[in-house]
Amino acid sequence: MPEILVQYEAEIWSSIGETFIMVGVSILAAIVLGLPVGTLLFLCRKGQILENKIIFSSLNLLVNIIRSFPFLLLVVFLIPFTRFIIGTAIGTAAATIPLAIIAIAHYSRLVEQSLLDVPKGVLEAAISMGASVKEIIFKFLYVEARSGLVLGLTTSIISFISYSTIMGVVGGGGIGDFAIRYGYQQFKTDLMMYMIIIMVILVQLIQFIGTTVSRKIDKR
Repeated sequence: MPEILVQYEAEIWSSIGETFIMVGVSILAAIVLGLPVGTLLFLCRKGQILENKIIFSSLNLLVNIIRSFPFLLLVVFLIPFTRFIIGTAIGTAAATIPLAIIAIAHYSRLVEQSLLDVPKGVLEAAISMGASVKEIIFKFLYVEARSGLVLGLTTSIISFISYSTIMGVVGGGGIGDFAIRYGYQQFKTDLMMYMIIIMVILVQLIQFIGTTVSRKIDKR
């Protein structure tokens, strides 16, 4: 192991842990809230079983607004809200708030797209069999779209990692914050490069796992 990594080993592991916390909360928010929001967007759009123009338009506009914000500006915009929820706008815990919000918007759109790829015949068959809305969602839509949902979540996780590095600019901690403070600001280019390598390896690992799982569960 390079000497500089040994020198900063404790700080590196701490920053990796902070990144995992931020990304972990983002993943949880994406699954718990992003998945239902994306499903509702699909079900309430024109021609679907729960067609509702008001709900669809409202959710669609909200998701578009959040996704259109440059992430750093979104973080700054949410500082009063973050301070209200957490009690501070600085630190890893505070960083999870804007990350969770962007995670919900990001994954909900990918969920909607995955469900739109489900053949119309599947829905028609479910309706003809008298399936309830809950059964249509869990026994037909999610089953047919499972591969796309996993790939969408994989893409989202990689985006969350990228967003987490930006949180270092506002004291959110994580690998990005470590690379800026110890690498860039102290002119330790080699240390900064090692952090970049760690991020690349992490992203490649996540992409490999997501693609593998998606391929295995895709029965089409």
